[in-house]
Amino acid sequence: MMEERARLYPNECVKRVVAFIPEGHMHARLIIELCDQKIILHEAAVAGIVRAYAMVALHPTRRAVELKAQRLSKRERKLGYAEWQLVETNRPEKEVLAEAMEVWGSAELVESHS
Repeated sequence: MMEERARLYPNECVKRVVAFIPEGHMHARLIIELCDQKIILHEAAVAGIVRAYAMVALHPTRRAVELKAQRLSKRERKLGYAEWQLVETNRPEKEVLAEAMEVWGSAELVESHS
């Protein structure tokens, strides 16, 4: 099966972001409205994204990190945390960065029509 090309969204394609807690729920959701679609992420996914971003953007030397979805038992995860979490892998930073550069370099640029 051929892997689909990544889509690269420039800043002008991000139309709106809404964070909210649905009635009857305890955890936040995030709506990301792009120029061609809307996506909704659960709090655990957003937390993983923020964690990965901070691990790279706020670190003085780190250039890449990989987090991968992992199912955690009740004993493995903190109280109140979702069963599925994005957890850091042990892949070498250079390997993760090389793969990321390849994906980025072949990504399809999405154009905003506004």
